[in-house]
Amino acid sequence: MWEPISVRLRLFFLISLEILAMCNFFCSWSGGKDSCLSLYKAIQRGDRPKFLLTTCIETGGRSRSHGLSLEIFRAHALALNIPLFTIDTTWADYRNNFIRAIETLKTKEPSIMQGVFGDIDNEANGQWEKDVCQATDITAYLPLWKMERRVVLREFLDLGFKAMIVAVDSIRLHPEYLGRILDEALVKEFEANGIDPCGENGEYHTVVFDGPILAFPLVLERGIVVTRSGYHFLDVTLSRQYAHSHPDNYP
Repeated sequence: MWEPISVRLRLFFLISLEILAMCNFFCSWSGGKDSCLSLYKAIQRGDRPKFLLTTCIETGGRSRSHGLSLEIFRAHALALNIPLFTIDTTWADYRNNFIRAIETLKTKEPSIMQGVFGDIDNEANGQWEKDVCQATDITAYLPLWKMERRVVLREFLDLGFKAMIVAVDSIRLHPEYLGRILDEALVKEFEANGIDPCGENGEYHTVVFDGPILAFPLVLERGIVVTRSGYHFLDVTLSRQYAHSHPDNYP
């Protein structure tokens, strides 16, 4: 009589622990490969995304790090089925505004206990992310932390994610790389030229346009190249032709 009950109790206890281990989180979302793979890994772990958090320039309209237009992020949010929350900020006020953004998200969704970030091994960035989360009584989760950079890239590509280069360091990379699709051939080209293939040192930035957690691909059109703050940026927009044929998939 007691053994079946004991087995059921142990099973109930294990399931309860598993449920408690799941966290509701926001994802710090640049739209690039590392934040995307981190989001994927958090979801695979069983955690539940509640918001994408994107920082924009102080005048709004474009992301602060990658220079992407908001229409790209709105399309990401639709494809991922995760609400988008944006903040406009200068670099000088970045930390304070980021903390206020987390507090706002927690007001909207009090169950958020975690922030997900895409850094790999930049100690200063990793500590900054832990600090801003600690300031808002949540924990920072960095799914890619201390992974070998080449392994991060291989996993991203092997999973079927697709990304385009949209920004390059004007000293380390030629603007001809803008618009290139990240693939194994390009990774080997970077390595042959002494460039960190993962771009962890800011050599380049990407925008993800397809992958296993996106309900539909983003069809992108290449625009003009703008140079500012030591970077060449490619302006990309959503294909209008595709948007007209898929109106429910675009903002």
